[in-house]
Amino acid sequence: MTMMARQSWLLDLRGGPTPYAGAWELQKALVAARQREEVTDGLMLLEHEPVFTIGRSGQSDHLLYPRELLAGKGFGVYEIERGGSVTYHGPGQLVGYPILDLRSYHEDVVKYMRSLEETIIRTLLDFGIAAQRQRGYPGAWIGEEKIAAVGVAVKRKVTMHGFALNVDPALAHFDYINPCGIGRPVTSMARLVGRPLTVDEVRPVYARRFSDVFELNLEVVSLDDLQRVIAPYQPASSTGESGEASAPDGAGLASEHPLAVSG
Repeated sequence: MTMMARQSWLLDLRGGPTPYAGAWELQKALVAARQREEVTDGLMLLEHEPVFTIGRSGQSDHLLYPRELLAGKGFGVYEIERGGSVTYHGPGQLVGYPILDLRSYHEDVVKYMRSLEETIIRTLLDFGIAAQRQRGYPGAWIGEEKIAAVGVAVKRKVTMHGFALNVDPALAHFDYINPCGIGRPVTSMARLVGRPLTVDEVRPVYARRFSDVFELNLEVVSLDDLQRVIAPYQPASSTGESGEASAPDGAGLASEHPLAVSG
């Protein structure tokens, strides 16, 4: 990391899978706060409950089973605003949602996508896994097998959605879809290293590589920290839990706080 690394935040959600709907709403609230320059750039890391998401280029035949059948098996299905087609999220998969103002990255979406892939490739290399890009197919690949999906949206120059890295998910769950609509097999870090691997082992390694590539100084923040910023614009809890979001305490954030935007 260079000496010019900018202050930013890391929301590292642990303690079990995060409901997809709540994380999606939280992303949208954080994107709006970043657009208003009320928070700095940041990164959400988490695991999801089993869910399929359908991006803007998704087609009906990429979901191989009726939604009612999938719901009966415990899978949620969401149509979302990211690029790409159908993908799976679930336990054993590290999911990352960068909230970045692309004006700091030359407003170049293609370069941003390549940089996001680079964070994954460097993380995998730390575990002895040599991944590559494939022209025309975003993500990270091991030969013809996909190990990480990348799909983003940009709203008024601020990013949302991001990546899903297969650490040790139930790979059989991918059999319910045509992943990303391209008919390629998937693999996982655990399969390649030949031992069980947890998402918690990968989180700090990925955070470090993300910091390196995007030249950010990530500082861990709590969900309460974020909710104090977005509460005036979000009447209900964004985590999928019941109850009201915390109201602002009126004190604001100290200028050195990782969420605070410099004046």
